Amino acid sequence: MFDTSPLMHFARQNWLGVLKAVVGERKALVPDVVLDELTESAARDHRIQAALEADWIEHRELRTTAEMAAFAEFASLLVRGNRNKGEAGVLALAKTSGGVAVIDDGAGRHAAKTHGVALRPTLALLCEAIRGGLLTVELVDALADDLLMSQYRLPFRPGGFRNWAQEHGLC
Repeated sequence: MFDTSPLMHFARQNWLGVLKAVVGERKALVPDVVLDELTESAARDHRIQAALEADWIEHRELRTTAEMAAFAEFASLLVRGNRNKGEAGVLALAKTSGGVAVIDDGAGRHAAKTHGVALRPTLALLCEAIRGGLLTVELVDALADDLLMSQYRLPFRPGGFRNWAQEHGLC
């Protein structure tokens, strides 16, 4: 289950296909609150429309009592104004379905850990794909630099992915 940020930034920088490759044959579930955020962003930036139309992304409405209760719980922790609704939706869906939340936001990651929700940050997915031979360090380094240009927050500066990954024993 992907949060808004990776989908939006990867689409803006024309790297959405990398996420598709990482997902493989599976479908990525995206809750309706993430779709709402993507739709709003696509109105301002047409490149984000690709994330809404991708056939490997399954749109999923939060509809059961358990999903709505989980969303309310995570929303009370995370949502401020219009911010973090996507994180709350992803965590609710992951918690109730037993899926893995793909969230990069610090508050969302903390909430996942605190509430026992399986979590995989985007960089972890990319490093797993490198270790599995699906992606190369050079490709992810270029992708990370492009994401940084789009204001995506990463724990290193441009050109720093390789060193960061080696320092953390990830690739």
